[in-house]
Parts: sequence; C-alpha cells; structure tokens
Amino acid sequence: MSVKSAREVAKHLDTGKYEPFYVGITTSGAWKLCDGPDVGWENGDCRTAVLSPDRSAPGLLVLEKGQYEAIGLDLVLPVLHGKLGEDGAIQGLLELSGIPYAGCDIQSSTLCMDKSLAYLVARNAGIATPNFWTVMAGGSVDPDRLTYPVFVKPARSGSSFGVTMVSRREDLPDAVRAARRYDSKVLIEEAVAGSEVGCAILGNDPDLIAGEVDRIALSHGFFRIHQEAAPETGSENSTAIVPADISPESRSLVQETAKAVYRALGCRGLARVDLFLKADGKVVLNEVNTLPGMTSYSRYPRMMAAAGLPLAEVIDRLVSLALKATDDEK
Repeated sequence: MSVKSAREVAKHLDTGKYEPFYVGITTSGAWKLCDGPDVGWENGDCRTAVLSPDRSAPGLLVLEKGQYEAIGLDLVLPVLHGKLGEDGAIQGLLELSGIPYAGCDIQSSTLCMDKSLAYLVARNAGIATPNFWTVMAGGSVDPDRLTYPVFVKPARSGSSFGVTMVSRREDLPDAVRAARRYDSKVLIEEAVAGSEVGCAILGNDPDLIAGEVDRIALSHGFFRIHQEAAPETGSENSTAIVPADISPESRSLVQETAKAVYRALGCRGLARVDLFLKADGKVVLNEVNTLPGMTSYSRYPRMMAAAGLPLAEVIDRLVSLALKATDDEK
C-alpha cells in the first residue's frame, strides 16, 4: 500500500519545483536510496542510506564505494502507512535528525493511531464516539457487560486486519485472540447503526480545507479496507460514493465535525477523518488516518479532487504547510 501510494505521489510531483530523493524501506528494515517507487524497486540499483544524526547537517548519509556521501534534505514527505510510519515512530526519527516533514507530528500521529486514546480526547472535546472497552495484555472483559453486536479490533493498527464483528457472547474470546495477533491492546466497540462516511482535511489550524464527503456503500458485511487482493479493481463488498449521496445539512455537519476532530487531536498537514452518519442525522467518530492512502483508488485524493484540489496541488500545499510550520517554530 505504501509503495503504491508513493508511486502515485511520484507521478504527480512537479520535478520543475522539486528535486526528489526516493528512499524505500524494505520489509527487513533496510533503508535504500533508489531511482523511484517502481515495481521491484528494492531489487534495482539502490544504495544504502541512513538519516544523518547531525542536526547541523540534516539529510541523508548514502553509502557509495565504502564511503558515506552526505545529501542535504529540505523536507521529508512520509508516504508510509500503519505501524512505524503512521504512529509517530518515523516522525520522532525525523525530529531527532532535525529534518522538517509533512503531515502530523509525533503526538497527533501516536494519538490517532491508538483508537481508544483518540476516542477519549474526542469525547472530552464534545465529539460523539462509540461506546467502547479496552482489553490490555493479559486482561479480559466480561462478555455479559456488552451490548451486541460489537467490533473487536487491534487498538493500534492502520487497517482492518484483525477486526471481527461479534454478534454472540460465545464468539468474543476468539475475536480477542484474533485482534491480539496484531496488537497486545484490544479495543471492543459497540456497533454504530449508520452509514460510514469520510472527510479529507488539509491544512494547519485554524486554516483548514475540507474535501468532498464520501460514503461507503456496503453490499454486505463491513468495510475491510486494504484486504482486497487487487484493490485497483474495486472491493468485493463496498463502493466509495464521492460526493456522498447525503443531504446538504449532513454534508456540512460531517465536514465541521471532521474539522473539530482534526483540531482536538492536534492534527496538521493532512488527515482523513472517518465517521458514522446515523439515521437521526447525528455524527459519531470512527477513526482518523493521519497518512491516508494516496493511490489512484484511495479515498483521500478522490475527495480532494472532487473539491477541486488535484493531487499535485495537495502535494504543493503539504510542502508549503510543513516549511511554514518549521519557520514559525524557529
């Protein structure tokens, strides 16, 4: 997913404005400076690269013929999803290296990645969330306390892997075990009856742009993002409708709630806020993706394009926002 997103970003990057350096991270954790995020990039003509730990010379150290060559970087645009990319880890590394970066900072990345913490902060800001319970490592929950159906999921995971819909109390232990394959901390949520909607947000508070709202139309089951064998051809049970087929009043409420969530969780740069729209018109938080997918079929760029902002312009704005934020902090 990250490589596909990077490929789409590279396609829309204005090389008249920017001199890009493409750094890929292999599944084993090796950093490679490569020609681009093409298919099979890790098997191409890549060079070993690491971030310079010297804040007075922020950039890359690239291994060339047994010696390290320094390459200065003005900005990093992370295109990494899930653990280590979206949870504050790479952001912390960039902070230590003194390199400006686009998108959410350490705190907001970590907060949004942990759904239980995000819910607590959102609730404190007056934003509705599902009723939920957390189960820590070694802990358990009384199945009789719950109102079914519930969703059992890893608390800190970037996709729907390990998520189970549970309609019977006797199925709860297996669902908790399935979620623990991905995270020791498990979240149990009461199911919210309503449509799944999303809103792309771009900007730094107080100047936020909301993209068009989308709605996930389900034929059956629940939305299982990132689990299709070939997502480019569509999902087996879901379709994203952009603009969402909802009333103007609901559209406005979704956009304003998404902005309120973004502000409450301290987001900057960009995020996709996923919500539930109930039959009574009320909006409930689902989750926040601080580095949403950027592929040709991803929701964030489609919502922004529907609002009149193509991906090339989104990239330009992200870069400008990150550089401005860095200047403001000096």
